Amino acid sequence: MSGAKQLHLGVFLLNTGQQTVGWRHPETEAGRMLDVTFYREFAKLAERGKFDTILVLEQIAIGEQNGKVAEERPIPTPDTLTLLSTMASATERIGLTATLSTTYNDPFHIASRLATLDHLSGGRAGWNMVTSQDPRIASQYSKEAHMDHAERYRRADEFVEVAMKLWDSWEDDAVLADRRAGRFVDPGKVRDIGHNGEFFAFSGSSYVPRPIQGHPVLFQAGSSGSGMQFAARKAEVVFTAQDNLHDARAYYAKLKGMLAPYGRKPEQLHILPGLAPILGSTEQEAKEREERFNELVLPEIAVKTLSGTIDIDLSSYPLDAPFPYWEIDPESNNSKKSRLQLLKDLGEREKPTILQMSRHVVSAGGHHTFTGTPERLASMMVEWLDEGACDGFNIMPSHYFRGLAEFVDHVVPILQRKGRYRSEYAGRTLRDHLGLARPVNRLSGLHSQASI
Repeated sequence: MSGAKQLHLGVFLLNTGQQTVGWRHPETEAGRMLDVTFYREFAKLAERGKFDTILVLEQIAIGEQNGKVAEERPIPTPDTLTLLSTMASATERIGLTATLSTTYNDPFHIASRLATLDHLSGGRAGWNMVTSQDPRIASQYSKEAHMDHAERYRRADEFVEVAMKLWDSWEDDAVLADRRAGRFVDPGKVRDIGHNGEFFAFSGSSYVPRPIQGHPVLFQAGSSGSGMQFAARKAEVVFTAQDNLHDARAYYAKLKGMLAPYGRKPEQLHILPGLAPILGSTEQEAKEREERFNELVLPEIAVKTLSGTIDIDLSSYPLDAPFPYWEIDPESNNSKKSRLQLLKDLGEREKPTILQMSRHVVSAGGHHTFTGTPERLASMMVEWLDEGACDGFNIMPSHYFRGLAEFVDHVVPILQRKGRYRSEYAGRTLRDHLGLARPVNRLSGLHSQASI
């Protein structure tokens, strides 16, 4: 492989594809969302494409249904870690990254489940540490209200700190399994973490030995000021929405520049913008396929989705009216500041109609979209990498399996020929794929005690 900088690639798993209406497309597998073979086939296909990791969404609030029209995205979303465990059994190398909320979970439970996944997969677990945007989730967890934006990130920071302490509560060699001596665990190498903070007070240790990777790889998604500070402190991979090269380059430089105060180097954090491609053997074919997806979008559904995204009721606006970006107020929003700012900037820059912006949201949710040939897509990806706009991409296929198969079969070989993407996995763990060091046990050398 050449000495040129290499792309890192994740692949997003969301229902039947990134396109909200992709399930209606005749090429999708819409009837198999609760079929275990669907997820095994997806994982094998992604591993054939040599992706660093699969990233699975945690969807714990369904779309609003008002009795007239429901969101078109399919509702059945199986449990994230159950899916990844299933995919672990069908693969050998690809990383397995779970989106799990720090707002509506407990660190003891999450740390133990991720450690289990890391062991059972041979060191391939990752954690996308999100704070949950949707305020409707609160009532599902017996909460009176959604936590304030800044408070969610303070909780997230402490949540992850507790999880890291739990992973470090076991020394790597704590498990003896000594039949002759009758000692399974060395109690002197399992310690009580004794945490007492703003949100969590914990005494004890993990009930699962230290993960193979030391810690699962820490991902983060969120580009608000609080989100970027959180990423600079804790994240090793950032999944971000950047819809153009200029803004992506600025974001990349800003976040990398925030690492030094935390004793971190730029190479210790990878930034992967979302990329939603629609491919064709020619430009015309790609455009026709994009239009086919647009035809599947019912305008009232698209506008309803956009309205819910920006918290502005657009139902009375003409479809061809200018998108009212000037009405968006990201700073006053308690749930999705960075995504609202992205859509506001896009509206001001491109001046789309309401219908055009609606289609953009249902096709990519604000992430960068691409319609064209595999050759042009590969060139665009290398350009962003070389221009300092990313370390790779999180690929968000329009629909499964066709959209993913086309990327694996037609884009990956071009990137490999260019010497910008692996032809084979060089290691076995997700940290190996990403070139990230295994973290040292921060609690080693401290007073130990039996806690199991």
